[in-house]
Amino acid sequence: MSRSEFIIATAVVLFAAFLVGWFAHWLVHRFTRVNQGDFGELDKMAKELHEAEEERDQTVAAYGEKEAELITQLNQSQAELGAAMEGLRAARGEAEELREYIERMNAVD
Repeated sequence: MSRSEFIIATAVVLFAAFLVGWFAHWLVHRFTRVNQGDFGELDKMAKELHEAEEERDQTVAAYGEKEAELITQLNQSQAELGAAMEGLRAARGEAEELREYIERMNAVD
């Protein structure tokens, strides 16, 4: 093989390698390319996700407030129940005292 044949063979191999590389580059960009419609759709999805997260946060806050309100009402109801039970005990004690007093008055007669 002469020197000029070697140079031509090397040039052909390098050119073929260049073409293969260029074709691979073109394929990669062809399949990974994102068009403007996709960007618009991604922006729309991001907005919807943000709105859903805000709505979730508002709902969680509202449930927290409602839970605190219900706990307050429960505590008030329990306090009222305790007071009513104490009043009932006192009334029963008074009724028992009055019954004993009446029995003593009837026994004296």
